[in-house]
Amino acid sequence: MAADAASFLLEVVTPERVVLSRPATFVAFPAFDGEMGVLPNRAPLVAKLGIGIVRAEGPDGTQRLFVDGGFATMQGETLRLLTEEARLPEAIDPDAVERELAAVRSRRLDDDQAFARQQRALARVRALRALLNRE
Repeated sequence: MAADAASFLLEVVTPERVVLSRPATFVAFPAFDGEMGVLPNRAPLVAKLGIGIVRAEGPDGTQRLFVDGGFATMQGETLRLLTEEARLPEAIDPDAVERELAAVRSRRLDDDQAFARQQRALARVRALRALLNRE
């Protein structure tokens, strides 16, 4: 799919499949150290992804999806988000998210590593909940 001069191609890819491929005029994604935005004609880029919501604006409207870490690359007129997990809102079970939240909150924290794992899991669940609340 080629992008015109006012847009670029967004691809969200997991090891299993291409989750999303669409033209975009603006994409905001969670970088490891804060949110990044990309417009057409962006210089090449490599960034570490964080956990959160990707917002893609384009000719067909705005689309949101969840990503859980990985890397972002901008080469030419293609922004690729390579991630272990990407989920569109319709693929998220709200009850499963609430169960995951309860399980995360009930974990025993024996050391700093357990605390760090809990914080990462909480960030993941909060992003999933935020995505569901916006749809």
